[in-house]
Amino acid sequence: MRHTTEKIVERKNLVVNPVKTCQPIGAMYAALGIHRCMPHSHGSQGCCAYHRSMLTRHYKEPVMATTSSFTEGASVFGGMGNLMDAIANIFSLYDPDVIAVHTTCLSETIGDDIPQIVKKAKDNGLIPRGKHVFHANTPSYVGTHITGYASMVKAMVDYFAVPSRKRSDQINLVPGFVDPPDMEELRRISSSFGVAVVMFPDTSGVLNTGLTGAFKMFPRGGTRVSELVTAGEAIATLGLGRFAAGPAARALDAKCGVPCEVLDLPLGLAATDRFVMALSRHTGVPVPEDIAEERARVVDLVADMHQYLYGKRVAVAGDPDHLFPLVEFLLDLEMDVRHIVTGMQSKKIERRMEELFREKAPDKRPNFAAPGDLFLLHQWIKNDPVDLIIGNTHTKYIARDENIPSVRVGFPILDRVGHQYFPIVGYRGAVRLLEMILNAFLERVDATVPEESFELVM
Repeated sequence: MRHTTEKIVERKNLVVNPVKTCQPIGAMYAALGIHRCMPHSHGSQGCCAYHRSMLTRHYKEPVMATTSSFTEGASVFGGMGNLMDAIANIFSLYDPDVIAVHTTCLSETIGDDIPQIVKKAKDNGLIPRGKHVFHANTPSYVGTHITGYASMVKAMVDYFAVPSRKRSDQINLVPGFVDPPDMEELRRISSSFGVAVVMFPDTSGVLNTGLTGAFKMFPRGGTRVSELVTAGEAIATLGLGRFAAGPAARALDAKCGVPCEVLDLPLGLAATDRFVMALSRHTGVPVPEDIAEERARVVDLVADMHQYLYGKRVAVAGDPDHLFPLVEFLLDLEMDVRHIVTGMQSKKIERRMEELFREKAPDKRPNFAAPGDLFLLHQWIKNDPVDLIIGNTHTKYIARDENIPSVRVGFPILDRVGHQYFPIVGYRGAVRLLEMILNAFLERVDATVPEESFELVM
């Protein structure tokens, strides 16, 4: 990073330090959100090892997944035999309720027809009665971990949701690519409205479990297949995240006629307001007093500490579903968002970001790239310095080189703890975000002010 140059040269065919990773990681993470599900990587061992390793390092939990273990033969003649053997072995050795197959670059290039292979496995009696195998196509040479996640969640709808004329007192929640404590918090807020909640996927209780001394191949958490089946009876679906959750929410609407509303991730004050009001609107229940009190605490903290936030210049990098509400929150705090980078390519991202600034800060024109990379972000910061950088672990190199504080938000976070236990969504999550941002500034003040200005109380 210390060799990054200030001179910015236009690049079309070279990415340096991308702000994304590949589709199967997202698909594997989503699959872990089904109860007693074994994610299966249809490709080589190396792909599966990398994806498991990345998730394990982020969540500090062992991630179980299997692979078709492609060799040279499978690479040339196709992977049907490997997948058939894998399905038989997985049910025999590990006894999951569900196998969630995601493809890789290699199997996509070969052209393996996964539905046809799964049908053949079923016809041959390799899938026990009451067990399930479903799949998502996730080649790594297109999209990001967010599109892989979205494809696997949409596959849950395609395979399991059943249309029904019955309408139960139930809300479906489709969360974006967020951590297990965020899913717990989304469920808690939704349940406070007194309705049944089916959330898929749900990795809480799977990737944030405690150390009990007893090994369980399949932890207690995850959405059950029976719940996925009832998703078609709900009164409404809320998709939280336009890119990660939107496709599944819309697919459920098209397949089962469950009206859907796709919102931003409820991250920060305004986006959480929209989420809470949507819950109130669809359930017909007024906002519970406890939830209103949680909102008041966020407002109180902002009022108490606004002097440390006002006008601070910020650079942000991450997935678009995180960026939209995060940038909105920073603008609401009257911070100066100077640079924004995401690894996804979409005109929708650009349009949404323009809307945000037109509404919240019409006189501001940040540097924005979709897709962009961390090399470009670093160059922007060299030409237009900031007071804080917010992004995943990889942004720490820019922070060190430019001597600026950083706050870890997004995926992956490999060098900090807390994201496995504390939510950043909802009003409680907004307090957590504010705490991280404010403490980063206050620690910088303590470390840099002259001795005569070194205060006990700030």
